[in-house]
Amino acid sequence: MVLETDLILGLALAGATLGIIEGIKPGPLLTMVIRETLSGGLRAGVWTAAAPIFTDGPLVIVSLFAAAWIATNPLALFLISALGALFLAYMGYECFGIEPPTIESEAVAPTGSFKRGLITNLLNPNVYVFWFLIGGPLMASAALEEPLAPIAYAVTFLVTIILTKVAIAILFDRIRGGFSEKGYRACLAVCGVVMLGFAAGFAYQAVGLYSAGLW
Repeated sequence: MVLETDLILGLALAGATLGIIEGIKPGPLLTMVIRETLSGGLRAGVWTAAAPIFTDGPLVIVSLFAAAWIATNPLALFLISALGALFLAYMGYECFGIEPPTIESEAVAPTGSFKRGLITNLLNPNVYVFWFLIGGPLMASAALEEPLAPIAYAVTFLVTIILTKVAIAILFDRIRGGFSEKGYRACLAVCGVVMLGFAAGFAYQAVGLYSAGLW
């Protein structure tokens, strides 16, 4: 069997490129990474950034088989959008009540940060849309010519999106110590407003799907 090297490298490059774009693109998980870094330190931000391993990873496999189904079943997207709106609204509201860290205090344990990052990504409908309607069909078509190409795409995507978000966490951790209490609260307030904005967007999407009565 002859390996389609060009196809493998092409999919790997596409995965890395999309991983960087998705890593820096404003979204619920990026906002959560910044939020957790500011409130719990670098370890908390890194744990949050690691969420795609456990959310996008399984979707890579599922999306290969579910792309056609999700495209014709808006009920699933409606449920994810509604749950995501509720969760992000709660996390956005919570941003306004987080107390600034003191010099003497220890950083918050990162266990809860990973859980919050995991839930955020699981309830983000854009993740499912991406893998079911973009990543899945792309990998499925490439697999017909070279079975290793989808693996190259998925691995490079996951590695680059995580490394990109970790880099952002490091950046915010370095400027965190120089924040005044007012600046700290202002930055977290921005995170809260952004999260509420995403929540409103997901809710609007859910209402639109419900109003359309497509199920």
